[in-house]
Amino acid sequence: MADDQDQKQYPDFPVPRRCPYAPPPEYESLRAQAPLVRARFRHGRPVWLVTRYAEAQQILTDPRMSTDPTRPGHPFAAVAGSPRGRLPGDFIDMDPPEHDRYRRMLAGEFSMRRSREMRPGIRAAVDQVLDAMGEHGEGDLVESFGLPVATLVICQLLGVPYEDREHFQEQTRRMSKGFTHPEEAEAAVGEIRRYVSELVSRAERDPGDNLFGRLVRNRQTTGDLTHEELTGIAFLLLVSGHQTTANMLPLAAFTLMSNPDQLASLRADPALWPAAVEELLRYHSIVDWVAFDRVATEDIVIGDTTLRAGDGVFVLGASANHDERVFERPGTFDIHRQRRGHLAFGHGVHQCLGHNLARAELEIALQALFERFPGLRIPVDPEELPFRYEERTFGLYRLPVTW
Repeated sequence: MADDQDQKQYPDFPVPRRCPYAPPPEYESLRAQAPLVRARFRHGRPVWLVTRYAEAQQILTDPRMSTDPTRPGHPFAAVAGSPRGRLPGDFIDMDPPEHDRYRRMLAGEFSMRRSREMRPGIRAAVDQVLDAMGEHGEGDLVESFGLPVATLVICQLLGVPYEDREHFQEQTRRMSKGFTHPEEAEAAVGEIRRYVSELVSRAERDPGDNLFGRLVRNRQTTGDLTHEELTGIAFLLLVSGHQTTANMLPLAAFTLMSNPDQLASLRADPALWPAAVEELLRYHSIVDWVAFDRVATEDIVIGDTTLRAGDGVFVLGASANHDERVFERPGTFDIHRQRRGHLAFGHGVHQCLGHNLARAELEIALQALFERFPGLRIPVDPEELPFRYEERTFGLYRLPVTW
């Protein structure tokens, strides 16, 4: 660990975005400085920031890097407020082999094949949302499009009653205040835990044709999962399964409306939509560092830098996805970009389990939106739009549109 004098020289982290299209401008200078840079996290604890693509891949695949926040030195071990504690089954913060056990149980539900099978259901959910929007000549793509599409799809998949959406959406919003209002966030975590435990109990009494029902029939009755473990899985999938997509959909629509030449290309050739989705994911990298927190379990050499056991690390996904060494003109939005392989969903064993589903949702929903409303436009100056610059997941608070 560095002494106090050294820590005073470290830059503060995190730093907010100030542009709806670009990562924080400090990332460019950090990349130029070194692939790993020391910084001072909240409450003064030093952490390493991984700024470049190659080193980000290396860190995210190294088994000596742990995601477990209960390990000494993990970045989130120092966040103010009481830790929520790990719920059995909430495997996002677990290391192999414990993590792998749960992930294998769910892999089939989030496979490419399963995502293809879900496409008609996703399209039906999107059409339902667009039908409701079409009853008016204006709307807000956050509340009227992004949030309901993401919520409908995750409710269909899991077996969560859609009429409960306002309750769990509000608790998810409260959870996001973990840095600024830790007590409120802890209360929200407890409320969602109680809610999903009730959902699991219902599935145990009457397993439906949904993910919760299948886990009860195929895993709980065999003794592979307990009620508490299934509750932890339900907690993780419900919270993470709608929040990021709900933020990404309006932001993607805003970006396409702001780049009419690219949107025209998509209208002329719908086969370009999958590539456009990949570029939108790379370009914005909305989760940036919050999902890529690690701690070294032993000394690790990365290039000219030695991480010591107990050193906390954040991989800057938005910086890696704008690394000039990998992506030509990374600050330019280009749906024709040939280089793929972004890190928006992470990399390695902890890559986002729902990446196939998220891609399908974005492609289907965005294409349907612009087909249904060809005259879609933003009636205000983009400078007036309220972006989530200070939030852990980037996006928009509101996006007014007319058509």
